[in-house]
Amino acid sequence: MGKKKRESAGHDVKRKMEDFRMRCHEMGLKVTPQRTAVYRTLLRTDAHPSAETVFRRVRKVFPSISLDTVNRALLTLTDVGLAFTVEGSGDAKRYDANLEKHQHFKCVRCRQIVDFHFEPFDRIDVPKCVKDKFTVLRKTVYFEGLCERCSKQQQQQQQQKKKKKKKKKKK
Repeated sequence: MGKKKRESAGHDVKRKMEDFRMRCHEMGLKVTPQRTAVYRTLLRTDAHPSAETVFRRVRKVFPSISLDTVNRALLTLTDVGLAFTVEGSGDAKRYDANLEKHQHFKCVRCRQIVDFHFEPFDRIDVPKCVKDKFTVLRKTVYFEGLCERCSKQQQQQQQQKKKKKKKKKKK
């Protein structure tokens, strides 16, 4: 990452940390060192970590912090709108502090979640049958498939299987 990009990212984290403090005060929440560390950990990654991953990272700074404390902090951050849960299919909850408009792609093989932004998805209409019965708070687009690396690995494995079949036929 270039120097300007690092400085910009550092400035962005500082601004978001200030927003975090203000939001906590608005919501009547204490700005605890543990809650701050959990939020800072989320801000510094685009890997959409699970509570367990956040716990392992925060524990380096706060060795006595519990997984329960991290879980409660993450739930609080989502409740006050500073982060959200990236919904998935059957895996542990993953968290995202990127509140800009974006979508997600999840690799079903390696479980990596990648942000992308396709502007037309921002304008998805909510169907009338949903509008009439529910209050939509957030619209998301979430794709599942194979990432580039896993797709290449799968292709290589398929090619190797074909080669083995050809060898067996020759015998």
